[in-house]
Amino acid sequence: MEIVGKVIQVLPLQQGVSARTNNPWSIKTFILETQENYPRKVAIEIFGDQRIADNPCDVDQVVTVSFDLESREFNGRWYTSVRAWKVQQGVVISQQPATAPVGAPQPVMPGVQPAAQVAPATPTFDSVAANSMDDNSGLPF
Repeated sequence: MEIVGKVIQVLPLQQGVSARTNNPWSIKTFILETQENYPRKVAIEIFGDQRIADNPCDVDQVVTVSFDLESREFNGRWYTSVRAWKVQQGVVISQQPATAPVGAPQPVMPGVQPAAQVAPATPTFDSVAANSMDDNSGLPF
C-alpha cells in the first residue's frame, strides 16, 4: 500500500531490548498529513536500524510511503500498526501493470481530478422485458 503526504512531526527514536531474544530494537515514528480535501493524519512507524537509516524523513517534506498494516490482539483488545518499508521523497506515481483488471483503482495524484469513468451499457427496460416475456407472466424478471 502507498500513501502520499507531508511529514508534519517526527517523534523521538524509541529503542529497547527484546525480552525474549535479548536483541536490540528501534522504532522511528513520524506523523504524515495527507494532502486531500479532508486531510488525515497518520502515525507511521519505521522498524529497525537499517530501515531507519535507509529511509530518512524530515519535517515539511512531501513523501510517498510504502507500508503494511498489521493488527494484533493483546488482552482482548486489538491494536493496529502502520509500518513503513520504504519512504521516497516527493510524489511517486506507481506504475499500474499492463494487465490490470477492468475496474481496478487507478493511482491518483493529490489535487488532480481523475478521468471520468464510463459506465458499461446496461440494457433498457424494453429489451429486458422483451427477452423475459416468454413465460407469459408479464414481469421482466
